[in-house]
Amino acid sequence: MKTHYGAYGGQYVAETLMAPLKELEAAYEAAKADPDFMREFGEILRDYVGRETPITVARRLSEHLGGATIVLKREDLNHTGAHKVNNTIGQALLARRMGKKRLIAETGAGMHGVATATVAALLGMPCEVYMGAIDVERQSPNVERMKMLGAKVHAVTEGSATLKDAMNEALRDWVTNCDDTFYVIGTVAGPAPYPEMVRDFQSVIGREARRQCLEKFGRLPDEAIACVGGGSNAMGLFAGFIDDASVKLVGVEAGGKGISTGEHAASINGGRLGVLHGAKTMLLQTGDGNIIDTYSVSAGLDYPGVGPEHCHLHDTGRAEYTVITDDEAIAAFDALCRYEGIIPALESSHALAEAIKRAPGLPKNAILLVNLSGRGDKDMENARRYKDAKKNS
Repeated sequence: MKTHYGAYGGQYVAETLMAPLKELEAAYEAAKADPDFMREFGEILRDYVGRETPITVARRLSEHLGGATIVLKREDLNHTGAHKVNNTIGQALLARRMGKKRLIAETGAGMHGVATATVAALLGMPCEVYMGAIDVERQSPNVERMKMLGAKVHAVTEGSATLKDAMNEALRDWVTNCDDTFYVIGTVAGPAPYPEMVRDFQSVIGREARRQCLEKFGRLPDEAIACVGGGSNAMGLFAGFIDDASVKLVGVEAGGKGISTGEHAASINGGRLGVLHGAKTMLLQTGDGNIIDTYSVSAGLDYPGVGPEHCHLHDTGRAEYTVITDDEAIAAFDALCRYEGIIPALESSHALAEAIKRAPGLPKNAILLVNLSGRGDKDMENARRYKDAKKNS
């Protein structure tokens, strides 16, 4: 079991959580080696989620830009509308295997909460989801979906009332109820073994995409691009290409109103080393170690830390991490709608915006593979409000 990625990762948690983490490590190692567990996981992904998801050439958008071909890995076509369900199914099956009776989760944009509530209903388990009060308001359609699926949603009002604070509350719940409760973490953050476990469950994205590119184009993409908040969809994509030196890996952080303004959520580009939610990683924090409130138009990227493996990939130079602002993400959101008839999540729009920047400067035979990590139904009202505010400013 991998606990560290270079200087990052680890298990910086209260003593009361060390035994549950050791129990989880042992259970996951056994599950990975159990053909019956992996077979059931694969069958549910196929028969329930609808995998595999296709890759789609964004022809009109690519022609408009006049450079590289942009190809979308269509995680938006999964049941529940995002990549999150790949991981929640794996963790919920593990919870059942361990004899845990109750699932809890944190969520930002609501997609992880919906995915956890979905698999809880599928397996007949009670589910409670912690969500920042600000995110409850701006992602209200997903709140209603969670409730419809039978989950109890807790609106967290402490701190910045966003994803960081939702995760704090979920961890408090787990500490109190770890005997019968399984904490389904939604990203490649948190204490070991969560970063490795979530990456493994999401690696289906990259494995499919690699094979699909070889089948469709006869070669690998030149670049694999994904948005990074905590970073699960990016690690899922990168996992398929990490050993292919010819494929550039590009993670895209939420630049908000710009790094120089301080109103952003770009932990690698604007942070410093620290400990958050049980792992050593790059954080947005003051010189005294206090967490700085983050900002992004995208609720799912509004997190002050990042998965430890991303920090290591950055330090070693294997992956490049860029920043996209709110304005650029909204423009990409509009472009995909108008040119391809696909409404992307605002999170995915950050990755798309980076591809839109890069494509014109590359030859037409270059391939930019973008992980379209989710669909944008949940973001329609938020995007409208943002554009209205810009008009009136």
